[in-house]
Amino acid sequence: MTGVVEPKPPSVRTALVTGGAGFIGSHLVDRLLSEGWRVVAVDNFDPYYPEDAKRRNVSRQVGRPGYSLLEIDVCDLPALREAIGGRLDAIVHLAARPGVRASLEDPLATERINVRGTASVLELAREREVPHFVFGSSSSVYGVNPAVPWREADDVLMPISPYAASKVSGEMLGHVYSHLFGMRFVALRFFTVYGPRQRPDLAIHKFAHKMLRGEPITIFGDGHTRRDYTYVGDIVSGVRAALDYDRERYTIMNLGCGRAISLADMVEALETVMGRQAAVERTGEQPGDVPQTWADISRARAELGYEPRTSLVEGMAAFRDWLLTEGASR
Repeated sequence: MTGVVEPKPPSVRTALVTGGAGFIGSHLVDRLLSEGWRVVAVDNFDPYYPEDAKRRNVSRQVGRPGYSLLEIDVCDLPALREAIGGRLDAIVHLAARPGVRASLEDPLATERINVRGTASVLELAREREVPHFVFGSSSSVYGVNPAVPWREADDVLMPISPYAASKVSGEMLGHVYSHLFGMRFVALRFFTVYGPRQRPDLAIHKFAHKMLRGEPITIFGDGHTRRDYTYVGDIVSGVRAALDYDRERYTIMNLGCGRAISLADMVEALETVMGRQAAVERTGEQPGDVPQTWADISRARAELGYEPRTSLVEGMAAFRDWLLTEGASR
């Protein structure tokens, strides 16, 4: 008698996500859990911004099957070694000391967390023979490069802040580990990410809070700086696609919206979704800020199938809805 052979279920993949309680990291964890991944999230709940904001980000994840949260500093390699067991199919390294302005105030902290922390997680990947490493880099690495839109093949990077320099260092460390130890390293240069759970120090979040309170917003310069504003859901789709990337051993890709929007137009879109006008105070240019960011996303489109689908107004409306329900107390 011949029995019916049932197909085996696909093997469950396990990802380590550093910075897993943060803005982008918590959204990525939601996506991976929804697809049946096991996720080990690492976050040290750094007081760069209020801890309770990150606690809210993970409140629906804690206790879910396949999810574990480790409160560890990524610079502490011995603690990572001790706490993380079992097979890891991929690492997504998003933990960082963010922010250009913060890096000007404390460049040594930025260097420690962003460079030493990246080296620590890469070393863990080497020891555990993790085959796939996705690194959250930044558009800030391009610095004051006037040749827009920015392409990954641009040979000259001109970072103008310690934060930007630390991200260049992370990319270079990844090249070393990929070359020496054979792991696949995908560096994703994020462009001005916004949406629900956005960090409170970022412009859209700060402006919206001030508008709700009837306070003036501060604009640095004349309002003509331009940014490639990218919705967090689109970024997460790009990161998720990068986990399946299987071409070059080492590669860099831009993840942006693919167009540059002036600060004045961003404020106008925010006014539209908030239903109120912003009172504006102007001040001088901020050191470390670049005049524009603009991503050429043709490589990510071709190699990841990446396609940003969220318009600025749609993304702003989603941010507003989150702010009015969950984020207003932050």
